[in-house]
Amino acid sequence: MQEFVKFSVPEELRNLQIDTLTKISKSGKLKIGINEVTKAIERSTAKLVVLAQDISPAEIVMHIPVICKEKNIPFTYVQTREELGKLAGISAKASAVAVVDEGVLKKEFSSLLSKIEEISGGASAKPKPEEKKTPEKKPVEKKQPAKKDVQEKKSAEEKKE
Repeated sequence: MQEFVKFSVPEELRNLQIDTLTKISKSGKLKIGINEVTKAIERSTAKLVVLAQDISPAEIVMHIPVICKEKNIPFTYVQTREELGKLAGISAKASAVAVVDEGVLKKEFSSLLSKIEEISGGASAKPKPEEKKTPEKKPVEKKQPAKKDVQEKKSAEEKKE
């Protein structure tokens, strides 16, 4: 197993991935290739990332699981680049694929994500908690005395002298 592979994918999940990704490639929207997948993750448009396990050298995809965890985007693996290319609906090999839009398969896609969460330990597949925005406190401005008050104060000081 390569260094970037964080968990092994059981046969049941592998079959579900193959079925769902094949359907998504026809009705949804995918980003294919390491550069496109990295951009989709950084822009938080990716909903799921799939990596091939036979990538060589491994260094070219080692960053993807790390940034997926930072952005709370689930990721999973397939055995070969050839298999991933076929799942994505292209004739070439693919090292990485990101699902940007699942199309009409919302229920199947959500069940796939929940299974991936169970297998991966849940850290990468948890949805982002929405941050509560606290109202910013405005700095308290000191009131400037009116010109009339300033002039009266100056004239009072002059009279004392």
